[in-house]
Amino acid sequence: MKRFLLFSLLVAVTMSFVVTPSLFADQVLGETAAAVEAPVPTAAELNEFKIDNLWVMLSGCLVFIMHLGFASLEAGLTRQKNTINILFKNTMIISIGLLTYALIGFNVMYPGFADDSAGILSLEAIPNFITLEAGDPGLTPQYGNYTWYTDFFFQAMFAATCATIVSGSVAGRVKLSSFLIFSTCLLLFCYPVTGSWVWGGGWLSGIGFYDFAGSTLVHSVGGWAALVMAWLLGPRIGKYNADGSANAIPGSNMPLVAVGVFLLWFGWFGFNGGSVLSADPATTSLVLVTTSMAAAAGGLAAGLVSWSQGKPDVTMALNGILAGLVGVTASADSVTIQGAVIIGAIAGVIVYFSVIIIDKKIDDPVGAVSVHLVCGIWGTIAAALFGGKELVAQLIGIGAIGAYTVIFTLIVGSILKATLGIRVSASEEEVGLDVSEHGMKAYN
Repeated sequence: MKRFLLFSLLVAVTMSFVVTPSLFADQVLGETAAAVEAPVPTAAELNEFKIDNLWVMLSGCLVFIMHLGFASLEAGLTRQKNTINILFKNTMIISIGLLTYALIGFNVMYPGFADDSAGILSLEAIPNFITLEAGDPGLTPQYGNYTWYTDFFFQAMFAATCATIVSGSVAGRVKLSSFLIFSTCLLLFCYPVTGSWVWGGGWLSGIGFYDFAGSTLVHSVGGWAALVMAWLLGPRIGKYNADGSANAIPGSNMPLVAVGVFLLWFGWFGFNGGSVLSADPATTSLVLVTTSMAAAAGGLAAGLVSWSQGKPDVTMALNGILAGLVGVTASADSVTIQGAVIIGAIAGVIVYFSVIIIDKKIDDPVGAVSVHLVCGIWGTIAAALFGGKELVAQLIGIGAIGAYTVIFTLIVGSILKATLGIRVSASEEEVGLDVSEHGMKAYN
């Protein structure tokens, strides 16, 4: 049954690529014709276009590197017997993410809303990426100085990143088939919808909600889904004692964790820097500096706080770096250097105590909920406190996107739990998912 469902999913996605183009061909040909009728650019404008387009493409490559960072981080923070499972999940997420975002996600998220729709999703306003002719640049002047190809490539990397966040929180006990089905649904029906509310010109954008590169739209969405799925799954065997106290389950490879975090920091230069959507020197350089300063402040703050509580904890310091990065992502283009340092430092302190508090009730092996959800919320609020955005709009956006994601995850997760099941058996968990799910070991 499991194999049949997975095979059916693959066939459905593949057939959709064959069928979909005919449904939107007339619309896309019209849009392409409109682009052809545009005035011929000057040499200076053409050079600017090439530079902007190149920067956004390179930024997409940097975001892609973040998936290697996530894979390394998750593998290092979990038990050795689940390494193959972690790597397979991360491999499938980027593969599923690119295909589903091309099929539906990109079409819904950009632009998603007609000019006269008052923020109501309009299918007539949805272009279809798949129908572009080979070699057709498909210029998108309404979004920026880059092509449809570049637009899709950059945004697809963001979509896959959102689903990767969930992987770490459910590590060590989730059924592979159920996780992949959930990830596909998240990328088809959750992330693009909430993203369209803001980046697609939807109702949250209309009330002034601001999220520069995705503290809420990417990280909190992934964090909310991670929280609900970890709760539905329950803790790993041996995590909690009969009296409710929690046991620490150490990771298997701390050097790999450090490699993962620094790869993520490196990739974040594209995540935030590319979100400028141009190579504008002033804004891009500001974003790279605020991103770096927030990360440094977060790592320092979390490391010092852990030291003040006993021994300095490298995992806390590394999570502090990620907390600072998530925190500044909502406002990296609009805060001062001092503001970025404060945002990052507060995020570093928050993540330390959040990990301790959440660990008492929810088994989150990598701290994904604390880093991405809690610090994502903080970062979105910080955009108002330090970036001049409207606080009420920020709070409304946090609440609306959180509610949609939680309800969606509860529905999909509960359906999977009642049908296929979402957790492996106790014996499979004990032997490790590498052997029980994949029939192989990471280290021989």
